[in-house]
Amino acid sequence: MRKFAELRNFLEEQHDRYNRPAFIASDPISIPHQYQKKQDIEISGFVAAVLAWGQRKTIINKCEEFFSYMDNTPHDFILHHQEDDLKPFLNFKHRTFNATDALYFIVFFRHFYQQHNSLEEAFWQGMSEESPTVESGLTHFHDLFFSLPDYPTRTRKHVATPERNSACKRLNMYLRWMVRQDDRGVDFGIWHKIRPDQLVCPCDVHVDRVARQLGLITRKPTDWRTAVELTENLQKFDPTDPVKYDFALFGLGSNNQSTVSSS
Repeated sequence: MRKFAELRNFLEEQHDRYNRPAFIASDPISIPHQYQKKQDIEISGFVAAVLAWGQRKTIINKCEEFFSYMDNTPHDFILHHQEDDLKPFLNFKHRTFNATDALYFIVFFRHFYQQHNSLEEAFWQGMSEESPTVESGLTHFHDLFFSLPDYPTRTRKHVATPERNSACKRLNMYLRWMVRQDDRGVDFGIWHKIRPDQLVCPCDVHVDRVARQLGLITRKPTDWRTAVELTENLQKFDPTDPVKYDFALFGLGSNNQSTVSSS
């Protein structure tokens, strides 16, 4: 790893460069930014995060298609839809996510929002103030998500869990969107029980590559322990908000920017 001060300054500069509203339009986070109601942001953000693989333009188009079937009122649709309202979803498909998955997501959301005001509870119920990371919250969310009778087995591949040693990159990205609070206008900061210092950095292919170049990852596989290793190293630069550097790492990687060689 290059010298501490040099690397911290570099990451701060890149964070400042990429954590800007101009980032929103071409990113899946643009989907929840179309809404104002808290529950609409939660639902649309979750679906956007789960569908976030492939070309970003395609992801955004597919998310817009998905929520057009809900008349762009996700929370109201979840709670009040009739059986006939679900027919458009029978033709929905993005990569390996299909109608079966879409319909189960709707079933789960209806069950959950009939009992709770915010999706944060689905994660927080597995955590506490003392939890060092969101690991137990992610595990609890996964188990809760698949606690309904006759859930489709195929849908399990779309909701990761640390118990399978997954890096949980999409869920960690989603939690970053919901939890992080700053004045930049990108992340929402609408959840207040989970703290930013409990978040784990989303470790996608771009972040992984740049982090390895900078010496922030040493493990060979990219799994849950790798995501924790990266986050622990980022905590050295900002203990209260380590995942803000996701902007720097992802921005550099997705724009094919080279990094200065480690020393």
